[in-house]
Amino acid sequence: MKHPKVCIEKLLFLFLFKIILIGMTIGWVNFSWAEDWGRLREEMVSKQLIARDITDPEVLKVMGEVPRNLFVPKDVQIYAYSDRPLPIGEGQTISQPYIVALMSQLLDLKQGMKVLEIGTGSGYQAAVLSALGAQTYSIEIIPKLAMQSKEHLKILKYPVTVKNADGYYGWKEYAPFDRIIITAAANHIPRLLLDQLKPGGKMILPLGNTQYYQTLTLVHLKKDGKTDVSYYSGVRFVPMTGKMQK
Repeated sequence: MKHPKVCIEKLLFLFLFKIILIGMTIGWVNFSWAEDWGRLREEMVSKQLIARDITDPEVLKVMGEVPRNLFVPKDVQIYAYSDRPLPIGEGQTISQPYIVALMSQLLDLKQGMKVLEIGTGSGYQAAVLSALGAQTYSIEIIPKLAMQSKEHLKILKYPVTVKNADGYYGWKEYAPFDRIIITAAANHIPRLLLDQLKPGGKMILPLGNTQYYQTLTLVHLKKDGKTDVSYYSGVRFVPMTGKMQK
C-alpha cells in the first residue's frame, strides 16, 4: 500500500504540471512568439490589410516592417498584431493596424513630404509615416506619452520631431504642411490646422461625436482655398482633448 504522502505529492506534481502547460498555452505564449514577430507582421499584412482594401505597395511594405509589438506595453504585446486597438496607458489607445494603414494610404504620401500628426500616442503611426519617407512632426497633449514616445522613436531610429502641446493650434514653426493627420476624435475641423496646410494639401481625421462614433474624413485643400471633403469608414477614436473640448 502506497504511503498517503507519496500520493499527495504525485497529485500535486501532476496538478502543477498541468498548470504550467495551460500557462504556456494562454499566458506565456509570448516567449515563443518573441522570436517570430516578423511572421506575425506578414500575417497581419496579408489577412488584415491586403484582404481588405489596402493596396498601396509602400504602405503594405512599411506595415510589414515597423515593429508594432515595440509600441505597446509588455502586458499586451501578445496581441500586438491582432485586428484591434490596444491600451497604451493614460486612457489612450493604439489604433488597430488596419486603421493605421488606411489613414496612411488615404494621405497619398510622397517621399519628402512634410507631415504634422496630432496625437502621438505610442508613436506607432508617426513611425509608419516616417518609414514612408515623410518629414514627420508630431504633437502629444499628455506629457508622459509625449516624453515616452519621443525617447522611444529616438531609440528605434525614426527621425520624428515630437513636442508636448495642444495639437489644436498646430505647429506654426514648421508650417505649412503637405499633410496633416489627426489621430483623436474631433467634432469639427480646426481652422487653425487648415491654415497650416499647403494649398493642394490633405488632412485626415475621425470627425463626428467624440464620445461615440466618427467618420474617417479626408479634407483636400484646393489651390483656390476651397475644400473638397470625402468620407470613408466609420471609426471610433478616443476624444481629442484640450481646446477641442471647449
